[in-house]
Amino acid sequence: MGMSPQGRQAQAAASSEDADPPVISVDAMGGDQGPAAVVAGVVRAARQHGEARFLLHGRSAELAPLLAKAGLGARAELRKADGVVTMDDKPSHVMRHGKDTSMWSAISAVRAGEASAAVSCGNTGALMAVSMLRLRKIEGVNRPAIACLWPSRGASGFNVMLDVGADIRADQTDLLQYALMGAAYARNGLQIEQPRVGLLNVGTEEHKGRAELKAAHELLSVNAGEAGFDFVGFVEGGDIPSDRVDVIVTDGFTGNVALKTGEGTATLIRDLLRDALQTGLLSKLGAVLAMGSFKKLQTRIDPRQVNGGVFLGLNGTVVKSHGSADATGIAAALSLAVTLSRSGFQRRLAARVATVNALRQDAHSPEQDGS
Repeated sequence: MGMSPQGRQAQAAASSEDADPPVISVDAMGGDQGPAAVVAGVVRAARQHGEARFLLHGRSAELAPLLAKAGLGARAELRKADGVVTMDDKPSHVMRHGKDTSMWSAISAVRAGEASAAVSCGNTGALMAVSMLRLRKIEGVNRPAIACLWPSRGASGFNVMLDVGADIRADQTDLLQYALMGAAYARNGLQIEQPRVGLLNVGTEEHKGRAELKAAHELLSVNAGEAGFDFVGFVEGGDIPSDRVDVIVTDGFTGNVALKTGEGTATLIRDLLRDALQTGLLSKLGAVLAMGSFKKLQTRIDPRQVNGGVFLGLNGTVVKSHGSADATGIAAALSLAVTLSRSGFQRRLAARVATVNALRQDAHSPEQDGS
């Protein structure tokens, strides 16, 4: 079994090149469970990452008592923001009228350089819209993507998949950029030096799939060396949790369906296992004897342990936590933000995108020597 996400995150933080303690900007009013769950998650993340600091944005009347009780002291700072983005708010409305919200304030702290990453449990569409408006896209990136960690049989214990919902469309150039960004995420978030990238398709044969997938297959094959990853070709749905790849590239529609299906299946397995172990005296006795193994399995398939989709392709790191996340899930999202901050991920990603784009432009430019 691979090291837990928190273990790898602590290891990455310890070996980081960045000396400054990470500062994480937190939308404390987003999410279904309210600011109490967010503060509880901050407390857990603060214990795991001793030097990290947190900026919590939201309503003072609700947050101040929670922070005082949490005893975080100087490690947590309250930023007043009276407005709240609800799950029903349209992104266009938030972009026009959301400047007083906790979400807007949290993203603005990253733009201002006060924080190295932002975390929110709020409305995904609104968060992406505000993030794009405030942070802008990295030069050379057509479409940002949301990347998630998927439990796998790989040495790291997890695979990266993107896009899982930022945009339902993606042409061959977008898929190449997703591969580049996903590889950078695997390299800095999971410490995989040479990530293996697969392109999700309905079969592994090169003649299968839509036209843009075939074109993307050629682009990834040609650019893999320059981009610093190994391209394994087409992969199928069954390969998503396998040890064949480290990064799975797809469009946002397909990725989001796969993600929600996987999370629902993991929850179903957990519930069925719990019910099966309570069907009779012998089952209950067996459950007691195997309790340690069952707890390991439950932790391994618990979606909360890998909570947090990363917005890739923006001039700033933004982590989207599930709206229903509890303290455990929120702590996992915060830990991921700390890990990426520690690794210098944002700087390295921008540099990698610029380098590959420059190489591709040179390859397609006319010869200058007159030949």
